[in-house]
Amino acid sequence: MQMSTAVFDEYIIAPDPEREGLTRVVQAMDASGEPRELRVVEERPLTIYLNRREIVTAMTIGDYPEYLALGFLSNQGMLSATDTVTRVDYDEEVATVVVRTAEETDHEDKLARKTRTSGCAVGTVFGDMMAGLEGLTLPATPLREEWIYALSEKINRTPSLYLAAGAIHGTVLCEGDRPLVYMEDVGRHNAVDKIAGWMRSEGVSGEDKILYTTGRLTSEMVIKTALMGIPILISRSGFTAWGVEIAQEVGLTLIGRAKGKRYECLSGAERLQR
Repeated sequence: MQMSTAVFDEYIIAPDPEREGLTRVVQAMDASGEPRELRVVEERPLTIYLNRREIVTAMTIGDYPEYLALGFLSNQGMLSATDTVTRVDYDEEVATVVVRTAEETDHEDKLARKTRTSGCAVGTVFGDMMAGLEGLTLPATPLREEWIYALSEKINRTPSLYLAAGAIHGTVLCEGDRPLVYMEDVGRHNAVDKIAGWMRSEGVSGEDKILYTTGRLTSEMVIKTALMGIPILISRSGFTAWGVEIAQEVGLTLIGRAKGKRYECLSGAERLQR
């Protein structure tokens, strides 16, 4: 699938389907009995530490491990906006990221209340993530209808690991009708955490942004989007009842089944401009 250079240049970070180590070739046999070679996505563990404390081991494709660690810890409320991150060290040999802060951290109680989510590759949400939504007010950023159509077209035409090998989810940080940062992973929660990590690392605010995902609009996706301060979440896929309920409670604009010139608005229709 071809994409013009002008559209590709809009991205700050775009997928790199040819990046070494993200896929490998396996032997298969098709329905007619003929041998075939297929590209499949790699999946490997990454252990995340916060200072001296091991937090979680995530299954990931292995790109942007520092962003994944920063975003995961931020979205879980283990790194607050006021915490000073002094270093992020990635050791490829032992597949470990250590995020170091100037402040002491202690999250024993939070770790004891973790919940597995419906995310692919088994997402994990720690006990008081929902508490982070209390009193949250998302900005009244407008959403033009033509942006939904333009973003869907541009993102679906972008060369990606999904198009090359499948079995993967994509999440894209957008501003207006421009896609900015496109992350992929075996779990959509990992992809959105990479976006969150990039935003924190670069000091980027979510107030005028849109998050586009290829996966389902679950409670976890809605919660993380809201915690990132992003007021609009769009997907070409469907949604869960709890995801819709939380979006309505926090005032997030939720757009699902966005394909071609069609979409469903489940929450926050007041931001829509036709």
